[in-house]
Amino acid sequence: MDLGLDGAVAVVTGASRGIGLAVTQALVVEGAHVVAGARVPGPDLEALARAGKVHALAVDLGTADGPGRLAELALTELGRIDILVNNVGAVSPRPNGFLLVTDDDWTRSLTLNLLSAVRATRAVLPTMVTAGRGSIVTIASVNAILPDPGVIDYSAAKAALVNFTKSVSKEFGPHGVRVNAINPGPVATDLWLGTGGVAESVAATTGANPGAVAEEAATHAVTGRFTRPAEVANLAAFLSSERVAGNITGATFAIDGGYATETH
Repeated sequence: MDLGLDGAVAVVTGASRGIGLAVTQALVVEGAHVVAGARVPGPDLEALARAGKVHALAVDLGTADGPGRLAELALTELGRIDILVNNVGAVSPRPNGFLLVTDDDWTRSLTLNLLSAVRATRAVLPTMVTAGRGSIVTIASVNAILPDPGVIDYSAAKAALVNFTKSVSKEFGPHGVRVNAINPGPVATDLWLGTGGVAESVAATTGANPGAVAEEAATHAVTGRFTRPAEVANLAAFLSSERVAGNITGATFAIDGGYATETH
């Protein structure tokens, strides 16, 4: 299916690995010009940049001006922004319970998982409104609808992110800007499976093997497996497309293998 993204200008946050890298790759395949931001771009993103497929910016998206710098690069180099994919985020398991989650822990989590998207969205909306079109896709989490005390601050931030997405969609839909969210379940990325990831952190607390922790988590999906980064990326590309998703806005899409059984 031709998504009609050839020549589109996209901004992707948290683009150096995992879902963000997969989104960047998917948009490049569709012919989009991608401006990709990450604190450390990494070899895969740098390779795309050397090939002329991507403009990569080393930027801390948890700072007040980081997301704006990324949007500014897109406008300076390419003249417009058609697509924003808010992907940057991080999770720290809280195995010792809510009472030991400090104000600093809450601030870090809310800043990276919520405020970074708020700031990036604020940075791109003026040019989208002027153009009368645009798509913003925000990567939230299944924890937005499945609160978990083991990631209490992350769950709260992602729930707020979905709420924020809906609110923005209502205000800017009349201006031609579509705003949607994706709630992935566990995804086969470093966030879950890498060094210091969720599986390893939980294992360190419980004494289990990280592989066993990951396998147990996968059993909660009716498909029995983690979602692949490319699967999330393909959904993000679909939602970015005016051609095939032109009247989809204010929606949140689960891609979790049936992990969440509640209906909303």
